[in-house]
Amino acid sequence: MKLSMRIRIARQRARMSQEALALNLGVTRSAVANWESVEGVLPATGRLAKLAELTSVSFEWLATGRGAVEANASANETPAVDVEMVYDELERQMLSAFRRMTRDARVLAILELEANATVGRSTERSPR
Repeated sequence: MKLSMRIRIARQRARMSQEALALNLGVTRSAVANWESVEGVLPATGRLAKLAELTSVSFEWLATGRGAVEANASANETPAVDVEMVYDELERQMLSAFRRMTRDARVLAILELEANATVGRSTERSPR
């Protein structure tokens, strides 16, 4: 099976339109349509990795056609060393709400947060 077909299958399994996938990847809808075309160009490896993440398929399957289609749940777990502690009640509420969102809603929330973030100002707290 060609990469173009695996991209289409991944998108459809995630119940995403070409437009929604394009928005989440920061590309145009026509770029996604081109990737799904048999004679189209291929996405860059970084975009392919993000596409696999967004659609919950394994990168290996998406890129090569080998291995399981489903992303390995343990690969999505955050190692304890990478966990950030939340000290602020507003952050805790935001994190709680974020964890209850669908994947698509999470992506849109991140885009909204980043768009509203003040450049050059950090409100991060140091661990106590």
